[in-house]
Amino acid sequence: QMQLAESGGGMVQAGGSLRLSCAASGGTLSSYAVSWFRQAPGKEREFVAAVPASVNWGGSPYYVDSVKGRFTGSRDNDKNTVYLQMNDLRPEDTAVYYCAAVHVGYCSGSFWLCDYNYWGQGTHVTVSS
Repeated sequence: QMQLAESGGGMVQAGGSLRLSCAASGGTLSSYAVSWFRQAPGKEREFVAAVPASVNWGGSPYYVDSVKGRFTGSRDNDKNTVYLQMNDLRPEDTAVYYCAAVHVGYCSGSFWLCDYNYWGQGTHVTVSS
């Protein structure tokens, strides 16, 4: 059973940067699409970005419009970890961020619609104005 663990959250001022990590144990992330979701206080969870499985590396990471140009997803297969680099953070980015993974055989596009099997526990990001 694969487990995911996020880290890297914290408190920053607007315009600052954070890098979130999603480390996997008990499985190999290279065969999984990994997406980032976030849930702000009082709001529903929303899809933020997706990093395709390495076998689909002809596909680029995908981002929702609100973070496009500011957030960058990547993976390091040697470390079995996926990252979300977040730059130019805004107060509206404040949320708990979750990573989630689904095997490439079950999701290779429309990442916001996929049924993710594995979820991390979340990491808090707070952006002050």
